[in-house]
Amino acid sequence: MEKENIAVGLDIGTTKIVAMIGKKNEYGKLEILGVGKSKSLGVARGVVNNITQTIQSIQQAIQEAENNSGYKIKDVVVGIAGQHIRSIQHTDYISRSNPEEVIGGYDIQLLIDQVNKLAMLPGEEIIHVLPQEFKIDGQSEIKEPIGMYGGRLESSFHVVVGQASSIRNVGRCIQSSGIELSGLTLEPLASADAVLSQEEKEAGVALIDIGGGTTDLAIFKDGIIRHTAVIPFGGNVITDDIKEGCSIIEKQAELLKVKFGSAWPGENKDNEIVSIPGLRGREPKEISLKNLSKIIHARVVEIIDQVFTEVKAYGHEDPRKKLIAGIVLTGGGAQLKHIKQLVEYITGMDTRIGYPNEHLAGNSDEEISSPLYATAVGLVMNSIENNTQSAVRMDAIEQPKAPVYRQPIVQAPVIEVSEEEVEEEARNTNEKQNSTVNRIQRNFFDRYVDKIKDFLDNAE
Repeated sequence: MEKENIAVGLDIGTTKIVAMIGKKNEYGKLEILGVGKSKSLGVARGVVNNITQTIQSIQQAIQEAENNSGYKIKDVVVGIAGQHIRSIQHTDYISRSNPEEVIGGYDIQLLIDQVNKLAMLPGEEIIHVLPQEFKIDGQSEIKEPIGMYGGRLESSFHVVVGQASSIRNVGRCIQSSGIELSGLTLEPLASADAVLSQEEKEAGVALIDIGGGTTDLAIFKDGIIRHTAVIPFGGNVITDDIKEGCSIIEKQAELLKVKFGSAWPGENKDNEIVSIPGLRGREPKEISLKNLSKIIHARVVEIIDQVFTEVKAYGHEDPRKKLIAGIVLTGGGAQLKHIKQLVEYITGMDTRIGYPNEHLAGNSDEEISSPLYATAVGLVMNSIENNTQSAVRMDAIEQPKAPVYRQPIVQAPVIEVSEEEVEEEARNTNEKQNSTVNRIQRNFFDRYVDKIKDFLDNAE
């Protein structure tokens, strides 16, 4: 029987932690076996700031995924994000000792290893080295150099860099949760795998993943990753603005945003009002939906402006000509009403909402097809590519057999009972035979067990 390739992705976000277990079905689609979700405590703007709370949240999500799927998780591929992430473009080359031999995977790996040795700023670490276009002996625009001849192999690289301490903190949380870390993936790259088609990557597309604490950007052109960025603002900032602007608690602000919020103020009439229950018997608050939309609109415009500045930095002021497929929005923030229209208005680029359902099996739960789970689905796909066996069936785990109690014979200590004790017990037996025999046997057994316990306690 062929061994199942079970993959697990763990999305450690600012608002939620999602553990997802999946495998490829016979049609090459991703079949989700179980999902666990927990409120993310201890993570701010994609960075762990409380180890203990993060471990508890991870364990809760893992436990729920295991219970839903019937699989025991061994290791996970984790998404990395946060304001400490930055990317650089770098070009490097190697001179091959024998140009008469064809270029192989070994040569490309040699080049990648060379880039991995680049000196970074103090405290920084390279997360990804992504080759873009190759050049052989001056011949440029080569996408696949394997099998070609040449002496000098050159390539441009997209290098993703992050704070070493933040990456190690994530690793520590994973291991302390009782599972292993099998891989790290930049979250916008995982989301891109889940929601973008190869045609879009070829034509040129900007993926904007609006999360709770950060907004991630990934730009593709000619099927190659060209630019990545992490903007330290997300849906939580909008919630905070609503909380301050309407003088309500955070939980109410989040519910207002999700249920009644809109990024386009013109959609709401002046007389549309929602009533919020007051705290502890206080009078309920009446909030105008038009004012609510104005608060949301102001913050969303600010986030999109920052993202568009990054897009323009790649597209030289007119990205519409370079990025033919336009913009794809995903993440929890993409569910905000009329955000698609607002992004189109600000950028002048075609925009669509990205759902991960293209890669999912037909019988998948509708909730998993939401943009909210795009990163988690992408991480599971990444884990499948790594051919990891990240989880095993609960019923396949050998349960330890219950120990069979055998009264110790050889190993037991020799217990000496004096003749006086025996005679005394015999006298008592003659006087009150029935009741006392039971009592003597119990006392004798108690002394015997106590001596065995002492023996075991003292044995090293």
